[in-house]
Amino acid sequence: MADRLSDAEIDEHLPDNWEQDDDEIVRVYEFDDYLRGVNFAQMVGEIAEAQFHHPEIIIRYSGVEIRLTSHEDGGVTDKDIEMAELIESERNA
Repeated sequence: MADRLSDAEIDEHLPDNWEQDDDEIVRVYEFDDYLRGVNFAQMVGEIAEAQFHHPEIIIRYSGVEIRLTSHEDGGVTDKDIEMAELIESERNA
């Protein structure tokens, strides 16, 4: 188990364009077409499986919403921040 981060710690470490929503961190990625979003969600799924940390992924027509939390710890932990950073680094690669 990891230690749950305080709101101040989350704010300090949260990657750009991510925001805190109660006990989760969230980002919506916008895409020009549906299949690009589906491909992105597939990539996030592969990262999640490798990290054994699985986000909620919501695929919409022009966007993909990613929600991260550590349920077993009752909120956001370093594991969630690291996962968000991995997603960002792959998105920007």
